[in-house]
Parts: sequence; structure tokens; C-alpha cells
Amino acid sequence: MAELLLSEADVRVVIGRGSDFYGPLVTHSALGESFFKAALSGKPANLLGNVDLPHTYTYIKDFAGALVKLSDHEDALGQVWHVPNAPTMTTRQLVSMVEQHIGRPIKIRAVGKSMVALLGVFNPMLREVKEMMYEWEQPYIVEHKRYAERFGDDSTPHDMAIKETIEWYREHVMV
Repeated sequence: MAELLLSEADVRVVIGRGSDFYGPLVTHSALGESFFKAALSGKPANLLGNVDLPHTYTYIKDFAGALVKLSDHEDALGQVWHVPNAPTMTTRQLVSMVEQHIGRPIKIRAVGKSMVALLGVFNPMLREVKEMMYEWEQPYIVEHKRYAERFGDDSTPHDMAIKETIEWYREHVMV
């Protein structure tokens, strides 16, 4: 799709790419409702793959802001950009930050590719995740140096993003 759009002379397009999203309004994601709702309810939270590998997560507000910024710059058109992200860390480190905000430990259950394949028989969403499991079975680091050099690196620190995400889940999902 990206190649097709970029090859069309009559289409003015810029493509912004992020990693796995989290944040307010993000419910269907690896760090969406299945994680935050469980964590805030004191229930075990399901995660994907090896939680001790580095993994880049994109805060949804940073993604939205980057898309607006890209669309405002003529020289960005016709290109693909990786949007800014807070520094990459392991999923376990991110979970630890959530624990600090909610004031209690989170029991996590990490599932691998085999379990995702099995569960995918019953859950169409997981069926689609199976082919993307490489993201959680090896380090997955999204590098945004080119974007930062051109537009700056104004990514939200994970600590602030997690705080805003928890507040949103408490207000909108936990009612």
C-alpha cells in the first residue's frame, strides 16, 4: 500500500509509522485494554512474547502530533517517516513503571507464538497477531533519528504517558 501511494504522481502523501501504540483511547493494542484494565483491576495482565527484550512503544498522542507535523511540511511529502518514541525499554520495565503509578505489583502472563496460534483458532484478532509475533521474540527497536533531525524529538517520556493513560482508563474504562 505504501509503495502504491508513493508511486502515484497525482497523490500527495506522507507516511508516518509508529510501533505498538498505547495511551488514551487505545484499547485494541498489545498495551491496550487487555493490559491496563487487568492491571488496574488487580487481575493478571496478558502480554505478548518475551517481556525482557527491548521493545519500542509509541504513545498515541506523539503519533498524532507527528502526523500533523508531517502533513504541514511540503518537504516531508512523498516519504516514509518513523515518528518519535520515548526511549526503547523492555516490556517488563514499562510494566514496572505502571506498577509504580498504581501502587501495586502486576501479575503478568506472557504468551508466545505457539499459544497465540492456538488461541487464534478461537479469536480472530489473535489469528492476525500470529504473523507479527517476531516483534516480541527478538529486540524490536524503532529508530526515529531522521525524523528527530528534521523536526525535533518531542516524544512524551514514558512516565508521563503512562500517567495519562492510567488516568484515561480509570475515567473511561473502569466505570
